[in-house]
Amino acid sequence: MRLFLFLLISNPLWAGSQEVHSKKGMVASQSMPASRVGSDILAQGGNAVDAAVALGFALAVTHPSAGNIGGGGFMVIHLADGTTLALDFRETAPAAASRDMYLDEEGNVVQGLSLNSHLATGVPGSVAGLLAALEKYGSMSRQQVMAGAIRLARDGFPLSYELARAFERLQPRMARYPASTAVFSKKGKAYQAGDIWKQPDLADTLTRISKQGRAGFYEGRTADLLVAEMKQGGGLVSHKDLKDYRVKWREPIRGTYRGHEIISMPAPSSGGILLVQMLNMLSPYDLGQSGWGSAETVHLMVEAERRAYADRAEYLGDPDFVKVPTAQLTDPAYARRRFADFDPARASGSDAIGAGSWPKESTETTHFSVVDASGAAVACTTTLNLGYGNKIVVTGAGFLLNNEMDDFSSKPNTPNAYGLIGSEANEIQPGKRMLSSMTPTIVTKDGKVLLVTGSPGGSTIITTVLQVVINVIDHDMGLGNAVGKPRFHHQWKPDRVSFEKHGLSKDTVAILTGMGHKGVAPMGFRLGHANSILVRDGWFIGVSDPRADGGAAGPQ
Repeated sequence: MRLFLFLLISNPLWAGSQEVHSKKGMVASQSMPASRVGSDILAQGGNAVDAAVALGFALAVTHPSAGNIGGGGFMVIHLADGTTLALDFRETAPAAASRDMYLDEEGNVVQGLSLNSHLATGVPGSVAGLLAALEKYGSMSRQQVMAGAIRLARDGFPLSYELARAFERLQPRMARYPASTAVFSKKGKAYQAGDIWKQPDLADTLTRISKQGRAGFYEGRTADLLVAEMKQGGGLVSHKDLKDYRVKWREPIRGTYRGHEIISMPAPSSGGILLVQMLNMLSPYDLGQSGWGSAETVHLMVEAERRAYADRAEYLGDPDFVKVPTAQLTDPAYARRRFADFDPARASGSDAIGAGSWPKESTETTHFSVVDASGAAVACTTTLNLGYGNKIVVTGAGFLLNNEMDDFSSKPNTPNAYGLIGSEANEIQPGKRMLSSMTPTIVTKDGKVLLVTGSPGGSTIITTVLQVVINVIDHDMGLGNAVGKPRFHHQWKPDRVSFEKHGLSKDTVAILTGMGHKGVAPMGFRLGHANSILVRDGWFIGVSDPRADGGAAGPQ
């Protein structure tokens, strides 16, 4: 079957992302080679889950900063019959982990230990998650869906300018790890754009997974190599940790916004809860009338973000270990009370905003979206935490390790790498999943998929998704503009309004500052990569965020 593929060329940011159209399904990701793999699966008759699993494994090859088999993630699935599910394959703390493992004798956090060491690694969940989704809802075999990823690792693919530059910048940080240097350089010399990048060790690891399934990663040779790497570097992940790892099928977060249903990820992700909570706060206000980018609209959204992130710090954690008040936080009545002190003329100030209450009752990440011809959809966000995780490649196995342990609260009220503050609800415990901001989201209208979206970006993930949803629903934008328009962010603490360069006009900045908002200033990096799909008038419209390499592809 002939494929209808488009390479997304570089566009001036804010001009809108180039849209790709197909009548027979769509995939959108941060890597064009990986998107082609997913589109090929759709063209061969695979469903959305088949394509998502193929794409997930391919991203481990072509987008190594966040695509992975050594990390974890979340997946939201909407089946053609309307069934919706949430799959949690987040990493877990090893059995030998302890609450104070990153503190010195005086109780202070040892800087870098939870990020730049073997001790930063949680038990990986990506392989178990992708295979669990395929086994339960896929229609193809492991061998079929993994063939594309194995081919890309074994035969190689030409490096883009962006990837080659990233590898070169990484070399000083990887210099003390021979296996990392071997993978990401040519015997210590930098790769150049256009060089064919081959990963034979990773190809062997993927082949073992293809042949043996879960046992090809969590047991046998791959597990031996991973545990040997842990022992060599002082990490904690053991054979038993790997064998005991299990995914969790959870009930998705659901909310409504202007006649649309919002379906997103529950705890231990904070993303879905905060997204619905913020939309609940904003629903009484006509954002379409106040207009995109206006001081009035930005003020409203920042105040909603301020309150939601304050609640995140207090209440969110792994629901298998702590009671997460999901029903209360996503209740529209709670949102009305939470926003009752909103002043349309003045900023609240984060020091004056604590966590909400109710009556007592009995870091780098990547997102991809898939929709098939039947209307089934998958929103999936995976991560190693920071870009390229802890920069350590497992010797002989070819994949990077995560540094997700930093997403726990190493110490209450001490910010992590993204400046997020946590409490005892997110303290380290053996087997516990660390709190996340990943927000894979599906928006439906009258039971049919309208939008599939999500993003990387650590603490900015949730506000990125919020803005894409609002751009589509409130501002009636096409997908290219909804994804490409500049973004802003507030997360309670630190108390500042950050925005992408040229994202807010000078007048808007002046008005917001006059209202009492602090630190209203452009940031030095771009917010998110929201690879999204919109379904409209019988067309599947795909967009890869113009902020980075990527592509959308669909069969014809």
